[in-house]
Amino acid sequence: MKNKPLPCPARLRLVPRQFSWIDQRLVRDGHIQGRSSHALALYLFLCTVADAQGLSYYSDTRLGGLLGLSGADLRAARSELRSSGLIAWQSPFYQVLSLERAFESPLASTPPPRAGEVRSAAQLLQAIMQEGLQ
Repeated sequence: MKNKPLPCPARLRLVPRQFSWIDQRLVRDGHIQGRSSHALALYLFLCTVADAQGLSYYSDTRLGGLLGLSGADLRAARSELRSSGLIAWQSPFYQVLSLERAFESPLASTPPPRAGEVRSAAQLLQAIMQEGLQ
């Protein structure tokens, strides 16, 4: 269907000057699968307030108040997003990360070696360490 009907053409969303759109790969590539509602609420909030580099700063108290989350619930949501590779957090800064394919191993971002090519332990450890910093 080429011409999809717009339920409300007067409110057609335009690309804003600031960075705040949610990437469709979040759904398409399975990033939201298995995420808790608290983690998804936190992710949506961070995407909304982040700058073009994905950075934002909100205190735990402010975030918890805005999202209606207890301190424990906020920490659990943040941990969930970090372990799934959707955000990085180094107190007090959050970074919404670029979306990579869900369920990839930490070494998946490193191209596989060609036949007969050997990878050094240093190269493998570097890939693991980079993943851990996210």
